[in-house]
Amino acid sequence: MPPFLARWMPTREQLLAIRWLAPFARYLSDDRLWHADRQSVAKAVSIGLFFGLMIPFAQFLFAIATAFAMRANVAISAGCTLITNPFTFPPIYWAAYELGSFVLDRPGSDREVQNIEQSAEKIGELATGWLEGFWIWLGAAGMPLVTGLFIMACTGAIVGYLAVHLLWRDSKPHSEAHSEPHSKHDSPR
Repeated sequence: MPPFLARWMPTREQLLAIRWLAPFARYLSDDRLWHADRQSVAKAVSIGLFFGLMIPFAQFLFAIATAFAMRANVAISAGCTLITNPFTFPPIYWAAYELGSFVLDRPGSDREVQNIEQSAEKIGELATGWLEGFWIWLGAAGMPLVTGLFIMACTGAIVGYLAVHLLWRDSKPHSEAHSEPHSKHDSPR
């Protein structure tokens, strides 16, 4: 795994230390779930981006469960869910709402937009937590938001998968990777 990527990804030990994952620790200790080859990483990036964009809470749990089922790299899958975080959450979800409104051909009225903005402000103000505020905001945004998130999550997953396949470089030079030594029994006589 490239060093710049390794420093951002959780280690096997860090993920296995999460108490919610304790019942699955014996399954997650499978070495195939931690191997970083092109296919495993591409699947993991795709899974992480999908759940990172689509689900607003506990994304890493869904990403880890899916990575386990699809035999993708668990750490990279969990790490890619961080596409949404406290800094990226507002612009991503606003863009998803706008995209969903456009696709559904349902531009929001001024009153609807004002309700969404007010409920978004309540997220930070609520003493009970951001999750309750999120549900209030989701209720105000409704179908345009869910539609936009689904489109963005699917697009992000596809782009992430393809990007890994296009940008992945083999560690061996091209000439070494495709040439195999011939034994004396393979040579024609």
